[in-house]
Amino acid sequence: MIASFKVISAFLSYPSKELFEAAAELFDVLEGEGLLTEPRLKAVRGFVDDLLAQDVFDAQERYVLLFDRTRSLSLHLFEHVHGEGRDRGQAMVDLMQMYGEAGLEIDAKELPDYLPMFLEFLSLREIDEARDLLGEPLHIISGLKERLKKRKSPYKSLFAALECIAKSSARAEDVKAFLSTPEDDPEDLEALDAVWNEEVITFGPGANSDPNAEDGCPQATEMLNRMMQEPVKAQPKAAHEQVRT
Repeated sequence: MIASFKVISAFLSYPSKELFEAAAELFDVLEGEGLLTEPRLKAVRGFVDDLLAQDVFDAQERYVLLFDRTRSLSLHLFEHVHGEGRDRGQAMVDLMQMYGEAGLEIDAKELPDYLPMFLEFLSLREIDEARDLLGEPLHIISGLKERLKKRKSPYKSLFAALECIAKSSARAEDVKAFLSTPEDDPEDLEALDAVWNEEVITFGPGANSDPNAEDGCPQATEMLNRMMQEPVKAQPKAAHEQVRT
């Protein structure tokens, strides 16, 4: 099991009292596995310190404002690829099937493209395979990091940590395409309505009405097809247990 993915998954999840109680121990697990460079580890330490300096309810309010009410910061990966289109639904089914084949039991209340859940899946893979899989949505992860950096959010360090573990960089043109989509302000209701009323967000070959269009990020289905090129071997259920020191 790759514990670092489970730790970052926990830090990217809705802040709970249990997370506050376990945060320091989780950081120790992250530090002990040794997948992060010292600068990236120091940045995550800053995130943990910032989290623990807050009241639980304040942390929850910040999380909801950032990731639940701000569409351009959504932690649902396919939200940035296919919006709410039909292809996104099929990609969800395919991703859920891939999780099942790996032995990952998912909460029916959460969609499978939720980044913390995807990281749980990666934690069950061998490190080289996990890095390859992480590379598929890396342009989204890098784009989210840039948007959080602009907002001076401590959460940016978690996305930078994922880039570090990936040991690769997203294509600059893919990140640029991601960042070219409108950012929304959850406090600006008029602008928020305009964003939600836009056409379904699509990227990549075949995603646009113009069949000759080639620019942009990969479609969700294309991303999934690459992920599924190699058969996923089931892991023992013991690997699903919560990170322990």
